[in-house]
Amino acid sequence: MEEITYTKAYAELQEIISRMENGQMSVDELSENIKKATMLIDICKQKLKNIEVDVNKLILDIESKFA
Repeated sequence: MEEITYTKAYAELQEIISRMENGQMSVDELSENIKKATMLIDICKQKLKNIEVDVNKLILDIESKFA
């Protein structure tokens, strides 16, 4: 299975939210879409956490070179 990018996960999440806000989602779709939205939020949070770790490593590396 192909890994979903942050951009794609965020876009799908925005689409689900938009459909919910605009009443374009039936009650039958609601539960499934909430589950999918939860999964997409988890993906986005994990990707942001990974980026934060990478950026912190880079900052430490840069600081050690100029210390």
